[in-house]
Amino acid sequence: MSEFTLSKDADGVATITWDVPGKTMNVMSFDGLTQLEACIDEALADDAVKGVVITSGKEGTFAGGMDLNLLAVMKEEAGDDPARGVFEGTMKMHALLRKIELAGMDLKTKKGGKPIAAALPGTAAGIGMELPLATHRIFAAENPKAKYGLPEIMVGIFPGAGGTTRMVRKVGAIAAAPLLLEGKMLDVKKAKGAGYVDEIAADPVAAAKDWVLNASGADLVKPWDAKGYKMPGGAPYHPAGFMNFVGASAMVHGKTQGAFPAAKALLSAVYEGALVDFDTALKIEARWFTSVLMNPSSGAMIRSLFINKEALEKGAVRPKDIPDQRVKKLGVLGAGMMGAGIALVSAQAGIEVVLVDRDQEAADKGKAYTESYLDKGMKRGKVTAEKKEAMLSRITATPDLDALKGCDLIIEAVFEDPAVKADMTQKVEAIIPEDCIFASNTSTLPISDLAKASVRPEQFIGIHFFSPVEKMLLVEIIKGKETGDRAVAKALDYVRQIKKTPIVVNDARFFYANRCIIPYVNEGARMITEGVSPVLIDNAARQLGFPVGPIQLTDETSIDLGAKIARATKAAMGNAYPDSPADDMIFWMEDLGRLGRKSNAGFFDYDEKGKRTGYWKGMQDKYPLLEDQPDLIEVQERLMFAQVLEAVRALEEGVLEDIREGDVGAVLAWGFAPWSGGPLSWLDIIGTPYAAERCDQLTAAYGERFACPDLLREMAAKGQTFYGRFNPDAASAA
Repeated sequence: MSEFTLSKDADGVATITWDVPGKTMNVMSFDGLTQLEACIDEALADDAVKGVVITSGKEGTFAGGMDLNLLAVMKEEAGDDPARGVFEGTMKMHALLRKIELAGMDLKTKKGGKPIAAALPGTAAGIGMELPLATHRIFAAENPKAKYGLPEIMVGIFPGAGGTTRMVRKVGAIAAAPLLLEGKMLDVKKAKGAGYVDEIAADPVAAAKDWVLNASGADLVKPWDAKGYKMPGGAPYHPAGFMNFVGASAMVHGKTQGAFPAAKALLSAVYEGALVDFDTALKIEARWFTSVLMNPSSGAMIRSLFINKEALEKGAVRPKDIPDQRVKKLGVLGAGMMGAGIALVSAQAGIEVVLVDRDQEAADKGKAYTESYLDKGMKRGKVTAEKKEAMLSRITATPDLDALKGCDLIIEAVFEDPAVKADMTQKVEAIIPEDCIFASNTSTLPISDLAKASVRPEQFIGIHFFSPVEKMLLVEIIKGKETGDRAVAKALDYVRQIKKTPIVVNDARFFYANRCIIPYVNEGARMITEGVSPVLIDNAARQLGFPVGPIQLTDETSIDLGAKIARATKAAMGNAYPDSPADDMIFWMEDLGRLGRKSNAGFFDYDEKGKRTGYWKGMQDKYPLLEDQPDLIEVQERLMFAQVLEAVRALEEGVLEDIREGDVGAVLAWGFAPWSGGPLSWLDIIGTPYAAERCDQLTAAYGERFACPDLLREMAAKGQTFYGRFNPDAASAA
């Protein structure tokens, strides 16, 4: 079936409609490119056609980007020279979009072409935005739900079908830089201001047809094809332009710390392309795009942050043959920060919520969290008074447990105390329907132990949110030893309702995410006790792409929380608990009352407004700095291996059942080096043989916590990769 169809009307307007069969949103494929070019050729060759309008057959959307399998095909078709395949395939896209842009005009005089406009009924992203940018005029619908932009940087690549070059030539490097480097999707009004859209119309197709019938020859010539064109803000060789590019470079490195290959490549394509003519700039863009696609980071990011993330959100690990379990009425026990956040995102998804706490005042305070959130949205013009009223009406704040009657899911978010949780479980199970699923939001306590208080352990599950709930994208679902499939399906369907990404793991202390995060912060604290500069430690992490270093993360999450976890773990493990100088340091800080940001004193000093003013120098009084600081790479590898070895052990022990969840969960939960695609992808990038060898070196230097897991040792001996051995979907790996 055709993806692009051409129709012509009596007025002489040819309409090319993009409508990919079986897809809710259009994506570009090789077949689609071929069909689009055939439609363009036919329209340009027909003397009866006065102009062309390109639009979508999908209601409310234009296109969502490129079929990423297209990139794999480019590599495969080139055999032993995949880079050539990617470059030539990219240049074919450039040639097609350039054909649209020039529209049959004489190349020397820039006359004789036919006007081509884009009519966007809604969202346009990636190639779905790059195609309109090659037309002569872009009309967008008055669609408040629509988003426009070039988000490729978010999955490890950059706009490589001319979007980078066109946006820089259209608005200048400084204005284009945040659009390209942050990949933000904009609403229609902001998209017009940014240069993505030329006009907003109630009926974009009608407006586009009217425009092409009345366009003059001058309307067809893009600024960069006109004589005397000067880049907005100045080219690199212009004094003003030079400073713009210096600023853009500083912005890139400030935001990425040099950790993301795509950002460097994008900036290089922009700078080098601005030195030459437009067609040469497209070729430069294609070369840098090829360079990024050949970098293993790109493939890992695309796989984890696009393919695998989407698969998990669509139910890749959902138990089969379980009917729809969407939540109709949710009970939330505990109206503190976590409970209030859970109530907020649930009401936002249209779910009726009963928010319970010990008294009316505490329950009301939890509901007020949603009201405050909505008030902020109203100030930004994102929330209407009607929407606020509707959301608040869905939340019933009460101390009365009887209000939980009729709930089909309960999420308990009370204190991290097994006795308190057991008491609440028993009280609530006596009230709720027999088929109601009961979930605990615990972050550390084993679900199987908590389920002992339940009379229906097969309906007991863990649903672990990360804080703040409304901002964090991941939810960790934990199966206890007796948790049944319906409980898993219920949790997954609920997470889909609130538009977050789920991972499902088996029960173990700290589950998966905290199991990996705790060694990260502990390794940072341990290094301080050894005399390593905290500045070096945190910057080493940031230069790996982590949003914050382990020392800053500890201050943000609170030092006494770390002390509480250490004591509880030691009590549970007894003599098996490994003593650590990191614990001694945390206990010392706790005794001093330096509990982190919340107490305005921790590893950092703070001013009266709570702003960090620098690392606390008192650390060096107890733990003097080494005269010779360790190598940056040594510090980085200690931080990385502390986490990835726990990910391997989680897979080895069956806590992780699917490696996709290990990678997606790590990136979304604590920002694990996104450029790597996650801990298991990182091991594939560096190679299991090197990883095993490095484990032995780190173990000899720093201790048994770096001991190579048996699974990794076996894979190293066989030269295996994690995605070669464990990927449940070979097509995704491709």
